[in-house]
Amino acid sequence: MASLSHNPSKKAIRSPRDRDNGSQNSRTSTGQTVKFARRTSSGRYVSLSREDLDMSGELSGDYTNYTVHIPPTPDNQPMETSVATKAEEQYVSNSLFTGGFNSVTRAHLMDKVIESEVTHPQMAGSKGSSCAMPACDGKAMRDERGNDVIPCECRFKICRDCFMDAQKDTGLCPGCKEPYKMGDYDDDVPDYSSGALPLPAPGMSGMKNNNKSLAMRNQQEGFDHNRWLFETQGTYGYGNAYWPKDDMYGDDMDDGLQGGMVETLDKPWKPLSRIIPIPNGILSPYRLLVVIRGVALTFFLHWRVIHPNEDAVWLWAMSIVCELWFAFSWILDQIPKLCPINRSTDLAVLRDKFDMPSPSNPTGRSDLPGVDMFVSTADPDKEPPLVTANTILSILAVDYPVEKLACYVSDDGGALLTFEAMAEAASFADLWVPFCRKHDIEPRNPESYFSIKGDPTKNKSRSDFVKDRRKIKREYDEFKVRINGLPDSIRRRSDAFNAREEMKMLKHMRETGADPTEPIKVHKATWMADGTHWPGTWAVPSADHAKGDHAGILQVMLKPPSPDPLLGSAEDKLIDFTDIDIRLPMFVYVSREKRPGYDHNKKAGAMNALVRASAVLSNGPFMLNLDCDHYIYNCKAVREGMCFMMDRGGENICYIQFPQRFEGIDPSDRYANNNTVFFDGNMRALDGVQGPVYVGTGTMFRRFALYGFDPPNPDKISQTMADPEHHALRPTDFDPDLDVNMLPKRFGNSTMLAESIPIAEFQARPLADHPMVKFGRPPGALRVPREPLDAATVAEAVSVISC
Repeated sequence: MASLSHNPSKKAIRSPRDRDNGSQNSRTSTGQTVKFARRTSSGRYVSLSREDLDMSGELSGDYTNYTVHIPPTPDNQPMETSVATKAEEQYVSNSLFTGGFNSVTRAHLMDKVIESEVTHPQMAGSKGSSCAMPACDGKAMRDERGNDVIPCECRFKICRDCFMDAQKDTGLCPGCKEPYKMGDYDDDVPDYSSGALPLPAPGMSGMKNNNKSLAMRNQQEGFDHNRWLFETQGTYGYGNAYWPKDDMYGDDMDDGLQGGMVETLDKPWKPLSRIIPIPNGILSPYRLLVVIRGVALTFFLHWRVIHPNEDAVWLWAMSIVCELWFAFSWILDQIPKLCPINRSTDLAVLRDKFDMPSPSNPTGRSDLPGVDMFVSTADPDKEPPLVTANTILSILAVDYPVEKLACYVSDDGGALLTFEAMAEAASFADLWVPFCRKHDIEPRNPESYFSIKGDPTKNKSRSDFVKDRRKIKREYDEFKVRINGLPDSIRRRSDAFNAREEMKMLKHMRETGADPTEPIKVHKATWMADGTHWPGTWAVPSADHAKGDHAGILQVMLKPPSPDPLLGSAEDKLIDFTDIDIRLPMFVYVSREKRPGYDHNKKAGAMNALVRASAVLSNGPFMLNLDCDHYIYNCKAVREGMCFMMDRGGENICYIQFPQRFEGIDPSDRYANNNTVFFDGNMRALDGVQGPVYVGTGTMFRRFALYGFDPPNPDKISQTMADPEHHALRPTDFDPDLDVNMLPKRFGNSTMLAESIPIAEFQARPLADHPMVKFGRPPGALRVPREPLDAATVAEAVSVISC
């Protein structure tokens, strides 16, 4: 919910009617006054009216109205989407959003995030050409590879704001004065020559953000979609999967696709996980020992009770009570250990079910649900930023579909040091993540990987591995130097800008004739790399800039990647990444608002803020939280967790606890720092009873369960729904006793957050590919691309983390 003051500039010059519309306040579900704007590197604010936002929604109408493209019809003509969508994403990724309770939300456009050069096109502040409009200091629009997006044949480079102004005012290109041609530059136009018609997942078409423009709504009201389907012989299928006609793929496939059935349903069903019992040869002696100890303990307690100490009865009674309590505790500790279990996963079956190409999914787009990864940190002095950065790099490099992954880091201290360290990590990920994918690096924490003692070339098949590793090692050493030098860099930069402000104040006093002996009062601010004040905590605390008193901050460090792989080349990077996917997962920096007088609940409050912000931005149905010093050692760990969640009966699993392993411990582990008894003994034993306990980190949660809902029970679901197993449920279906009017009291006033709950529940279901799966989703429902981020969505995420 962004609001910015309005200063005159070329982009802000509009007609009086436009200015009036732009100054009108729009109300969100929280009742806050909302306006949008951008700030240039020179500090000027350029307002963005609600009419501009509606224009943005109109230009990206096919994303807001449908989950996939629909072929053109007489009443549904395609609109230009590629340019506007990429421009909006670029604006969001280059903006630092700040706001809070009873305050407006500002979107600060940052042309520079860190001192070093940024090359990856997904990252904020990446390099690009300048806008060719006079008196405009913006950057030209760019695509996924960082190339300039030129919406006109005259090759006139234009930024997002100027492009939207031109579209809104005259529709003419400022360079050649010719109208923009709609649809000529959309590089995502689907091919319908085969007859395939991707359509929204069942029950999902009405759950998207309701930000369509009035023009698009009017455009569709007069169109009879059923009639068009009949006349064009369009076909609905499950999710976005097209059920092909007989003989569509030739005579040699008659048996595999008779009746339009996709071959994945004809394959024999296989479980994704198995329970492996402990061998009796190991478990039986332990059980026998427990029984012997229990019998001996019983005889001992019996003897103690029947032989009291007459001289000190009260001491005898106290000792008896303590011994009985210790015996009871020992029994509670031993009973779960009688039936420990091991679990194994089948990653090949998971890939076959969710990632394999098929006639309905020729590109092999993944059908796995999204996962949001949370990392929490609070004080860069106690938790070194380099450790947190290495954790982030291990998350960004996990083996999971890039478009389904999102990483959020919570900085509870609101420190600029953490912010710039995360930006440096995102910049270094441009090399580290493709390098890990190319050579199957393990572990994918660079500090741990380069510290491994042994032959690094073991099991490496590529001939250029040694050369690539040497280059990456050199780049990582420079990365560590930059991270470790950030405190001094920020201090020197802030001192220089503060000295400049003092000189300006002194000059102003001389010009106004003020008393030169009067002390100059200038706040010792902390300055960002683009020459503006840091909205979080300053090195010298002041009002609204202290650890317990600062605005909420949200920065999309890496914008959401494109849905399809983006292969590298030999010329783009320092290393040859030919045929390697160079996309990076979405990465967001979050620092929740803090104000005096509020109980912020420390780490629990930070996790709650990440849950709410991620529900608005990515809404991954599963979440995995990590401490800042706990990285992912096995890059396939997320897939292994998904084997349990997507298996038969997985809809009843609330969370999965991963074990912890520690580094830097002496080989003998004389102080038991590895905690082997707890993780390898007690946790396996508890898993055999009902499930392990939550240890605070390394846990994959089901988002729907974390909201406090019970697993959906098909036997108790309302019979008013025609097909409840294939549609998302209403809040009353989750809990029949739940009052819908009480949802704002339970989850807040955010409409986007409330609407995301049934979507997360639907996407978290396992596939309905087995008769025992009573509550599943149809195959192919999650192959549709994720909607691009816009300023309104990011502003709403700032609103839901306010006090």
